[in-house]
Amino acid sequence: MNSKAELSGRTIVLAVTGGVAAYKSAELARLLIKEGARVRVVMTEAAAHFIGAATFQAITGEPVWSDLWDARMPNGMAHIDLTRDAQLLLIAPATADCIAKLVQGRADDLLSTLCLARDATCALMVAPAMNRQMWEHPATARNMNTLRGDGAIVVGPAAGEQACGEVGLGRMVEPAELLDAVLAHFTPKTMAGRRVLITAGPTAEAIDPVRVVTNLSSGRMGYALACAAARAGAEVTLISGPTGLAKPFGVERVDVSSALSMHEAVLSRYAACDVFIAVAAVADYRPAAPSERKIKKSADKLSIDMVRNPDILADVAARADAPFCVGFAAESHDLDTYAQGKRAAKKLPLVVGNLVADGLGGEDNAVVLYDAEGRHPLVRAPKPVIARAILEHISRLLKD
Repeated sequence: MNSKAELSGRTIVLAVTGGVAAYKSAELARLLIKEGARVRVVMTEAAAHFIGAATFQAITGEPVWSDLWDARMPNGMAHIDLTRDAQLLLIAPATADCIAKLVQGRADDLLSTLCLARDATCALMVAPAMNRQMWEHPATARNMNTLRGDGAIVVGPAAGEQACGEVGLGRMVEPAELLDAVLAHFTPKTMAGRRVLITAGPTAEAIDPVRVVTNLSSGRMGYALACAAARAGAEVTLISGPTGLAKPFGVERVDVSSALSMHEAVLSRYAACDVFIAVAAVADYRPAAPSERKIKKSADKLSIDMVRNPDILADVAARADAPFCVGFAAESHDLDTYAQGKRAAKKLPLVVGNLVADGLGGEDNAVVLYDAEGRHPLVRAPKPVIARAILEHISRLLKD
């Protein structure tokens, strides 16, 4: 098992009801297992019309439960025992009928009885999935308000094309997003109440309509920090240069391209934030006069005049109303000298430094944290792990 799995030691009951989205639940079960969780699957009778129990048994290595009177449980009380050592009951997909049963407190099958009998330490998370008109119906709206009021965590639904051919709200959110919601539920809320602004990715400086000056930043570190901050309870805005990465769950993303557009986006938002983390690999220079037409290949050499881009982090950190500012220093050599110099020159409480050979563009990283107390090296690890460690350090500094 992955030694860094975030759900190790957790037991999750995954309940599957009768909707087309039931096929996504198999992938969700796989993702939960990959993160170290023990997964028990409960299926309604209707769910079996869309996916077989053998699929879930193969993925989880656990028997699948569907009968209220199942004799496999030693005392015959599956509706009580299945959640006694579980920390989360996740219903995905949750149909309109299932949601109505939850609100009414009905107990006419294993799942509805299980929900009523679940221990108070076992949270309930629901991922609605239904036709858009069913979702928009006043009865469903009333039921959802009651369900939230009863303490259920509701994730989704998403908008898009539905199995019936209609388009609108009602799709079950994707398994990866549900995994993020589960991980967020179990993450200590060390950043609760904080508003965090993060820049990520490279910038692209136009040479002509088809060519740009850019760099090898993948954006993974900034996205990992945005994800970690959101899971820790922060309200996160991510200003992103061009990347191929999906928006982290629960994060507002603002897409930009050039250093100037990123500078503008940051300056219009920093005052509303408590923490600013400048992770983006912003181009130091840009072409002075980008060509309006594609430059044709003619001479053997091409010279481009470059002008300096604004220093986004320095501009924010120098302001009287500056938030807690964190800088990143990616260096090819002399990391301690340059990172400490950057922290002193910009008067930053924290700089995260790394050698480009250790992490630029990759999935892993090895970084050193520089603050007023000195240097704090973090061992090489996947960027999500590094991001959590950085957020923990920031949380401690904010308390001092």
